[in-house]
Amino acid sequence: KTKYSKLIFGKSDTVPEDLHQMVQEGFLTLRKHDCFFQDLVRIKGKDFVTPVSRILIGNPGCTYKYLNTRLFTVPWPTEGYDINYCSPQIQDACKALIRLNDYLHIEAVKALQGQNLFEPKETKDTTVIDREQNFATSLTEKGSVSKDQSSCCVPEDDYISLKNRTSYNLTLLNYMDPLQMLYLKQEPYFGMGSMAVSWHHDENLVERSTVAVYSYSCEGSAVEESNEQKLKGRDPAVWHVGLKVAWDIETPGLAIPLHQGDFYLMLDDLNMTHQHCVLAGFSPRFSSTHRVADCSRGTLEYIFGQCELALQNLQTDSDSKALSLKSLETAVVKQVEEIHNEVEFEWLRQFWFQGKRYLKCTDWWLKPMAKLEEFWRKMEIMTSLVLSEVGKEEQIEEQRNETISCFLLVLTERQRLRKEWTAR
Repeated sequence: KTKYSKLIFGKSDTVPEDLHQMVQEGFLTLRKHDCFFQDLVRIKGKDFVTPVSRILIGNPGCTYKYLNTRLFTVPWPTEGYDINYCSPQIQDACKALIRLNDYLHIEAVKALQGQNLFEPKETKDTTVIDREQNFATSLTEKGSVSKDQSSCCVPEDDYISLKNRTSYNLTLLNYMDPLQMLYLKQEPYFGMGSMAVSWHHDENLVERSTVAVYSYSCEGSAVEESNEQKLKGRDPAVWHVGLKVAWDIETPGLAIPLHQGDFYLMLDDLNMTHQHCVLAGFSPRFSSTHRVADCSRGTLEYIFGQCELALQNLQTDSDSKALSLKSLETAVVKQVEEIHNEVEFEWLRQFWFQGKRYLKCTDWWLKPMAKLEEFWRKMEIMTSLVLSEVGKEEQIEEQRNETISCFLLVLTERQRLRKEWTAR
């Protein structure tokens, strides 16, 4: 209660049976279609393949970056988007996950209200009561909410903050069969046993946003809890989530058993103040980890906006159709070349170095990637136009030197990153 109060645990029997069934079928479908992939991640300048296999599902055009690897969402069915799935079963799996997403969103809102983890207003007037009615309606409209759940009392500002911190825009699905792993690290501080995922904070999230995790271990008759002998510590056959206070091994760690269909919520700032790990059981396990990813620089909308900004400096002569730059101001050149690097290294190379795998689910990303490649080609032309301009005699020495020195920095970085990506 004192050290882990913002961890909320939900037993599987509190989740609607039809939801369990849909989601668990969805996991097995994605596994059957080989849609789980080990990621090549980069830690301290070295590349590692993750022991856990993953797939990202979420809002169309969203991405999630962890350990220098950008994952691209397989879009879940979203109104206004034309998404072509490779099979109706994959579409159903994505549908199941958006239903689970809605369910966990509502559970998180209730949990935050239960702990008063938003700033309640002292006064209540009729406008606030009207807003509460709207809040209740909007929650009910989200679907899969019963009426009695939605009679919440939350002022609008708090509702917006609550909504921002619980409206998950994607889920990172994990799959691992511990018996296929030759070697699993042992938990180093508390003797918790084999870890599937080491101690970490989840990164790239909106500040103080909730993380919700649904766990499905394929427990068969082969794996029963070892109740006969009372074990010291945890039951090694059962999967657990481990928690500890960050940078503190004095406070006892916590290991919570996860059975088929259990879920847990890390509320408010728990993901920042604490670290968590996943302790492997004996049976294969899926999990769906719902997040409010910080997409400020991670959506298609954002990167297309950046491209348009950069290409404003390119003009075409109406007669000769020759291309030229509108401005050679240092700030403009620098901005364009930095966007050029961002498109190449944060998007195109990130996508293509492991992006073909997404085609097992959907071809949704191919068109936007082709469009980004077009933009990138134009930026390559812009780079060569800068080069030819600074080579001209009539440039003022001082301005020319300034342009060259800032331009050279970005080009040197581009060269370094191209070498690094070729190696990856």
